[in-house]
Amino acid sequence: MDAACARAGIHSADDLRALGADEVYARLLKNGTKPHFIGYYVIVMGLQGRPWNDCKGKEKADLRKRFDAIKARAHDKGRSDLEAVLDRIGVIEKRAVPS
Repeated sequence: MDAACARAGIHSADDLRALGADEVYARLLKNGTKPHFIGYYVIVMGLQGRPWNDCKGKEKADLRKRFDAIKARAHDKGRSDLEAVLDRIGVIEKRAVPS
């Protein structure tokens, strides 16, 4: 995670807190981190000082919607709907994101 954050220009816990979970995760995706819902909500829970597995029920469902929106903006750019689904199930490789 340290290396992924460094690639995304996030060099300290203060940077992470200042940016917030959604912006941090978007930057991670834009800089090559493979999307994974658990990775996203671990950041959210960590910023709240909660254990990663404390996320349940409606809160988890709401975070999934936020994750999907971030992923669509930062990772799925330029993909057709079919490519996005194939990527989600691990059938195709990640494409470079256009600038």
